[in-house]
Amino acid sequence: MRRSQALSGILFAAGGTLIFSINDVAIKFLSGGYALHQVILIRALVAMSFILVVIHLSPRGWSQITTARPGTHLLRVIIVMLSNVTYFLGLAAMDLADAVAVAYVSPIVVTLLSILILGERVGPRRWAAVIVGMFGVIVMLRPGSGVIQPAAVLVLISAVLYASGNLLARRMGGTESAMTLSFFVQSGFILVSLTMGLWTGDGHLATDDPIWAFLFRPWVWPPVADWPIFLATGLSVGIGGLMVTQAYRTTEAGLIAPFEYVGMPMAILWGVVVFGTFPDATAWAGIALICGAGLYTLWRETARRRKDAA
Repeated sequence: MRRSQALSGILFAAGGTLIFSINDVAIKFLSGGYALHQVILIRALVAMSFILVVIHLSPRGWSQITTARPGTHLLRVIIVMLSNVTYFLGLAAMDLADAVAVAYVSPIVVTLLSILILGERVGPRRWAAVIVGMFGVIVMLRPGSGVIQPAAVLVLISAVLYASGNLLARRMGGTESAMTLSFFVQSGFILVSLTMGLWTGDGHLATDDPIWAFLFRPWVWPPVADWPIFLATGLSVGIGGLMVTQAYRTTEAGLIAPFEYVGMPMAILWGVVVFGTFPDATAWAGIALICGAGLYTLWRETARRRKDAA
């Protein structure tokens, strides 16, 4: 793999993850008043509008949404859908930083599955970067402090599904563009959300449980003040989704996985700005480990690129 391609993948993964963090905080903010499938439907419609505009303006045009692999796309849509649902159900019942921290077992899963499924070679330095980053997450989790709860189990399931979906994007990267992959995912979100709305949108399955209330709450018409938040979550998924998908379809999964850890510091920042929670010294130690792991890998790739060019 060319060094320029590796660096592009790293930048796409890190940038996409930073943009994705807007989606997390927006959905956490909306989870108290809307049904999850209503939020996902509006988000998917905004994201799809963005994707269609980009397709229309791109040189390849509408030809890039054609595919010879509909079955694989369907499998990936199901995986991504289940990953989103389990993550956001858990997020509704947890603090934002705790949920994001639990979700960051995903890079470890990506690294493991990239060896088992894709046959990629992951060297000791990449392993070290992932493990150090994961240790930073563990520091922030503070084992034994009550983080492991049913909501956290849902987030763990989401992390495994998320890793599997990204590895499928990697396997499909030879024939499918990032635009194609994103188009079919958003199409799946729209179809499933509409179906859920027709089934449960009247609220007949509503419950007071902190996890399942988010799934079965009745649909309501959003006030004007909430529309910018819906717009933000849709655009963050449309833009961030394209960037992360492009990263995984063009770059070795084990290389770029550590760079998804940049979402953890962003979760802390959003917690401070939006929810008024400020990290303590232990949390800052975890952030340092997480950021250090990603920056070390980036430095290594840059140094190797310069060496090869010399």
